[in-house]
Amino acid sequence: MLTLKQIYDDKARVIAGLEKKHFAGAAEAIEEVLRLDAERKAAQQQKDAASAEMNKISKSIGMLMAQGKRGEAEEAKAQTGALKAQIAEFDVKMSEAEEAQTKILLTIPNIPYDIVPEGASAEDNLAVTIGNWPNQPMIDAIAKDGSVALRNWDAETDEKIAEEKLSILNSQLSTKLPHWELAKKYNLIDFDLGVKISGAGFPVYIGQGARLQRALINFFLAEANKAGYTEIMPPTVVNAASGYGTGQLPDKEGQMYHCEVDDLYLIPTAEVPVTNLYRDVIIDEKELPIKNCAYTECFRREAGSYGKDVRGLNRLHEFSKIEIVRIDTPEHSDASHKEMLAHVEGLLQKLELPYRILRLSGGDMSFTAALCYDFEVYSEAQHRWLEVSSTSNFDTYQANRLKCRYRRAEDKKVTLCHTLNGSALALPRIVAALLENNQTPEGIRIPKALQPFFGDEFIR
Repeated sequence: MLTLKQIYDDKARVIAGLEKKHFAGAAEAIEEVLRLDAERKAAQQQKDAASAEMNKISKSIGMLMAQGKRGEAEEAKAQTGALKAQIAEFDVKMSEAEEAQTKILLTIPNIPYDIVPEGASAEDNLAVTIGNWPNQPMIDAIAKDGSVALRNWDAETDEKIAEEKLSILNSQLSTKLPHWELAKKYNLIDFDLGVKISGAGFPVYIGQGARLQRALINFFLAEANKAGYTEIMPPTVVNAASGYGTGQLPDKEGQMYHCEVDDLYLIPTAEVPVTNLYRDVIIDEKELPIKNCAYTECFRREAGSYGKDVRGLNRLHEFSKIEIVRIDTPEHSDASHKEMLAHVEGLLQKLELPYRILRLSGGDMSFTAALCYDFEVYSEAQHRWLEVSSTSNFDTYQANRLKCRYRRAEDKKVTLCHTLNGSALALPRIVAALLENNQTPEGIRIPKALQPFFGDEFIR
């Protein structure tokens, strides 16, 4: 949630930031927040004046009684009673203005950092890194339609060699089976059985498929542990306060599974319970940065999702994910974000998957993020990019909702923390890419780093 200080300090920047996120009615919403704050302040001033007058009159009552001026004392008592009633009215006005203000603030997204690209959708995201490409010197990027763009070469011979290798690569890509066919071929995942038990989007992992899931979970947790993250095993259901704390509510209420009888929500990500560990907490600066990780199942309704892009593991209602979460000081959060990005990139490098990193545009960022990078792996069978991680810095936005603060060592001042999180990693599309990109005549090749966790070099 934006702070009033942010708005008062630079209202124009806040409105411009909201417009960059394509938040409709940004100026009107901010003006309404300020109007309600002025209303609350006016009621506060009236209350303070009435309280001061009541205290003054109350002190005179005893003196009047001592002087035998009983009539004047009774009149003074009546005045204090009237003032007390006025104070109660001012309290109601203050409370109503504050509640209305908070209600509006909860619907206003975070403002993006200046380096966030302009844009309305994913088409405007900025690719900042491409890694693990076969024949990488000859390939600049692979577009969403599967076409491959070549770099500009100085020598005609280099371009000719590049085109020849590109022809071979495209030929290889065209023979790759999609992961849903591989899952059936090797009896790894049963999508139909999942429909029978729960519905579409709830796959059943079998045999080597289940072992691959477990291997990835253990690999990701082991890597997080080596990077200094403390493992947390949180609940997978949370109360509404937790959803509001990290910003899933009210923004994503329709996308969350809601247990109405108990008013509890199935988590869409471990970000929610792990970050909420620090709700209403004041942390000593010496304890920062806090680095936690958690493996959980995640649940998303994905209402309105359909078509070929959601086939197989591409979009599920339940999936496994390892989340990394940091609580940090404003001064160090940028360094923390970069460390998190390096950690996620290292995982993809060790899994030997072609990947790219995108800095998201204002229109494609989440409601709560100030800066977000997406990691995507390339699917050689589907000829498209698959998102596997979003790694975000939320600045003080979540911390203000959570009242997550720290006490500075220098002056003991209590101020808001910065919160950050990222997927490290989400499993479904990683599994899809591993299956599709590692097809060989001997079976599905398991990356070397994953073999100790899987227990074999191939899925056969």
